[in-house]
Amino acid sequence: MNKHWNVFDALKGMAMGMAEVVPGVSGGTIAFITGIYVRLIDAIKKLSGIPLGRLRQTGLKATWTYIDGNFLLTLGAGMALGILIGVFGITYLLAHYPAMLWGFFFGLIIGSAIYIARQIERWSAVEISALLIGVLIAYYITIVSPVEGSKSAPFVFLSGMIAISALILPGISGSFILLLLGMYTFIIHSVKELITDQSSYAFFITLVFAGGCALGIIIFSRFLSWLLHNYLAPTLAILTGFMIGSLNRIWPWRNPTLWLEDATGEHIQILPPNISAHDYHIVQEMNVWPANYEGTPYLIGTILCFLGGLVIVFLLGKYQSESSDDSA
Repeated sequence: MNKHWNVFDALKGMAMGMAEVVPGVSGGTIAFITGIYVRLIDAIKKLSGIPLGRLRQTGLKATWTYIDGNFLLTLGAGMALGILIGVFGITYLLAHYPAMLWGFFFGLIIGSAIYIARQIERWSAVEISALLIGVLIAYYITIVSPVEGSKSAPFVFLSGMIAISALILPGISGSFILLLLGMYTFIIHSVKELITDQSSYAFFITLVFAGGCALGIIIFSRFLSWLLHNYLAPTLAILTGFMIGSLNRIWPWRNPTLWLEDATGEHIQILPPNISAHDYHIVQEMNVWPANYEGTPYLIGTILCFLGGLVIVFLLGKYQSESSDDSA
C-alpha cells in the first residue's frame, strides 16, 4: 500500500510542479484538490522548525518519520519532474492553445472552490465574511498595477518572504506576486546569471532572496497550520475566497494591456513590432468575450477543457471520499 501511495504522492507533486509553471496558477490549488494540503503544511512546519533536538534524542529514523520525510521527498521529486515537463509541455500549450489551457484551469479552480466549500459543515456570518475577504484580496491582487521594484537587499529579502507565502496559498501565484512587486525580471536574471556566469553579485542576490523564502515559509507555514487546526471552517472559507477571486486572472480569453521587458524591467503597453514576445512578460490583461479575443478562441475546445477540469475535481473528490470511508 505504501508503494502505491508513494506513486500517488509523486503524481500529485508532478501536477503541482506543472501548475507552478503557469503564471496565475498556484501549486497550493493542486495540493488542495488532491487532498494533501493540510498534510503538506504540517510537514513543512515540522521541517522548517529544524528539529535538531529531536534528532539527537530519537535518532534519524524517528525524526524522518516525524517530519513526514518520505512524503516530502516523494512530493518534491514529483514537483521537480513536473516543472521540467511543464517547462516544455505547458509552455507549448500556452504558446499555441492558451484559451484551451486557461479553460481547463478555470474549470479546475471552480470545481476546487466548490469542493472546498462543501467541506464546511456550517456557514455562519464568520465563514461568509472570511469568504468575501478572500475573494476581495485575491481579486485585488489580479487587478493591482505593478509597483517599481528595488534592488536593495531588504526589499529582495521581503520579496522572497511574500512570494513563498503566496506559493502555498491556493489561488495565488508566487511568480505573479513577484511580477506585481516589480521583482520578477530581476530575480530571474540573477538566478540565470548565477548559473551561467557564477557572478558574485548574482550569488548574493539569490542568497538574500532564498533567505527571505526560508524565513517566509517558516513563519507562514506555522501560522497557516495553526489556523487549519484551530479555525478550520473560517480558514477553508477564506481559501475558497482566494480561489474564487483568482478566477479573474484565469479567464480563458484575455488580451494583453501591459508588458514587462525582461532586459530593462520597463513596462510598455504595446508590444513593439518584429520583437520576440519571449523577451517580454505579460503583466496585465483585459478579459474579453471570445469574439473580441486577439488570438484563436477555440470556443468548443475551451468549453470541453473547462468541463474536463470540473470532471477531474469531481473524480478526485469522489476518490478522496472513498479513501476516507475505507480508512474509517
